[in-house]
Amino acid sequence: MFPLIPTRKARRLGRRSAAGLHRSVKAALKAGQTATETAFRQADTAARALARSAQGAAPGSASWRGARGRFVLVDGLRVHVIVRGRGRPVVLIHGNGAMAEDFAACGLIDRLAERYRVIAIDRPGFGRTDRPRNRIWTASAQAALLNRVLERLNAERPLLVGHSWGTLVALAMAFEPGRTARGLVLLSGYYFPEQRADVSLAGPLALPGVGDAARALMPAPVNRALAVQAFHRVFWPQPVPARFAAAFPVEIATGATQLRAATEDAATMNAAAGWLQGGYHRLALPVAIVTGSADTIVNPATQSMRLHQVLPGSTLKVLPGQGHMIHYGARSAVERLIDAMMGAPRR
Repeated sequence: MFPLIPTRKARRLGRRSAAGLHRSVKAALKAGQTATETAFRQADTAARALARSAQGAAPGSASWRGARGRFVLVDGLRVHVIVRGRGRPVVLIHGNGAMAEDFAACGLIDRLAERYRVIAIDRPGFGRTDRPRNRIWTASAQAALLNRVLERLNAERPLLVGHSWGTLVALAMAFEPGRTARGLVLLSGYYFPEQRADVSLAGPLALPGVGDAARALMPAPVNRALAVQAFHRVFWPQPVPARFAAAFPVEIATGATQLRAATEDAATMNAAAGWLQGGYHRLALPVAIVTGSADTIVNPATQSMRLHQVLPGSTLKVLPGQGHMIHYGARSAVERLIDAMMGAPRR
């Protein structure tokens, strides 16, 4: 779940009206563009250095960038999926601001594909999947779409693995009538409504027209600089992995469609959690909850630990010292949990 803008700015801007938001963005660009571009050049230099380091340190790293899959057509919408391996299906659902290739960059797709059929899906508006404006893409709407994709792929009784915002979609998929999942693995998830600055800011930015105009005011170099800054925040206290810098398609993440999708998902996050929480106690499938003790994006105590208390039969694993991106910093632990849920021998 990548923050939309730095936290202090989010707190300040989140209290303003849509009209005030336009004025503040224009003023920020006029007054601070030189400093921002300087920061961008520094961040971009660091990112390029990380990319060069990754290419030198990891065989095959050049092939990670653009780990494209194929498209599945559902109700006229082309949904991009990455499918690897054979066997029982494991479905990977990314967080806000990310895409299916996030799981390729961390190595989880390749590792799991050694023993399972791995399906990583670009949610609507992220990666290479479009986000039509003729419907509101709530967590439940996205869940219905992803379940249809799995039908087309003949993926029966999948294990659903969601990260961050993707945990809301995974839960909604399990709640959809007539669906049978093997279980849920929920990584760094968000499950209960909270007062958050990024949600307050996203409200006006998610409005059609207003949000489009505000995003259009931000030059591409500024968007890229903010993205690089966000990467450091979501990985903290771990450094941004060189592998991520080499593989993650920043140009797609900062494109107009994905920025709109990220804003809209942030705006509906509390509504989605509020709608789902009333049914948590009725979940009758295995659920593994995983969080990092040092996660500053989603509070482990008020989210993952609280969910464990209200979910009968769930398991909770708190990874000491890990931040939000635990599928990078603790990938082996995530793999072992998936194996346990699949009933596979310990590795």
